Amino acid sequence: MVSQYLNWGTIKSLLIFFGPILLPKAIAYYRSYRNAPRHNIKIQPLPSAVFRSLLLLAAVSTFFLIRTLPILSPENVFTVTQSRLQIPADVLFTRLATMRANGSLSDFDTTLRAKFVNMESRLLYLQFGPSVLADCPFCAADDSSSYLYYAVPDLLAPHLLNWAAIAVATSAIVSGRYGSRWRTYATIAAIAIATTDIYLVSSYNYQANRRATRLQDLYFFYWRARVYRAAALAGLDALLAAVLYLTATHRAFVSPPSPAERVEMLSRVLSSVKGRVNAVGVVKNTANRDEELHARSTAYWNHEVRLMQDVMEEREVIEGVNDALQNRIDITTITRDADAYVTHLINEPTRKAQVQEE
Repeated sequence: MVSQYLNWGTIKSLLIFFGPILLPKAIAYYRSYRNAPRHNIKIQPLPSAVFRSLLLLAAVSTFFLIRTLPILSPENVFTVTQSRLQIPADVLFTRLATMRANGSLSDFDTTLRAKFVNMESRLLYLQFGPSVLADCPFCAADDSSSYLYYAVPDLLAPHLLNWAAIAVATSAIVSGRYGSRWRTYATIAAIAIATTDIYLVSSYNYQANRRATRLQDLYFFYWRARVYRAAALAGLDALLAAVLYLTATHRAFVSPPSPAERVEMLSRVLSSVKGRVNAVGVVKNTANRDEELHARSTAYWNHEVRLMQDVMEEREVIEGVNDALQNRIDITTITRDADAYVTHLINEPTRKAQVQEE
């Protein structure tokens, strides 16, 4: 049954078309994931902007998953009445009327019954569903393409809804630079799914059901395609949400800052440090210009000098310093620790500035 919807020829055509586009991207993403730890970029909490995008994608994905439930699918008169395809229309709709609450057909049932004029209309019913067959004002059973033209807006409606959700979730206003990075790829994937959907519906061989003599042999293309369509859109949204989460938390697909960005962030950090130093200088100048504060500051430092001098002249301190210099201090270890401290001192402000910018 599934082979009627997706055969090997279709899959091969899609791979030939999308393979050269997607394969280099997949390799680049793998290399980015593999090389991410080398850039010393740490995992961070999920930004609030990306969290809002994830909520939107989760809501849309859940909506499409709910649409796959059989209870929400359009009614299929053949499965409801347990009738085969070749059953006379009068018998089919008589059975359907007995299953209605008031024992009579609805207006939609009456319209649909008028469309069941031959075997061709029943086959088109299985391909395009009840709404298209009953509501199309210009369609004819001998022109199957007319039903396709009428069905295209309904086919594109869920794709357009999903595309709008992706556009909002990946916009720079909502999710920042993390979402905008994946905006193009998500749009291409959404267009690819919509194009594939239209192609499969238009190329489906609806005449294959003509040979089915039992209800179990019928392939209900419209209902199957509806489930596959919703599942594909839900899967796309879930995949995009997962990629956004991994990117925003620096767990995968990490893009290290460019040299220009690192220089800019370091410049901002140095400007901040310079501002603090200037503030300290202002306070110090104020203290020096005030006679009372200057006298208290001078007295404090004179006292500290005398105190430290007395401490350093004590015998126990002198012996302890000599012992440490001769036996317990490793100059190599001190040098290595100093290098690590300086490296951390330089990189930590840059990392904080990057987090604040995000």
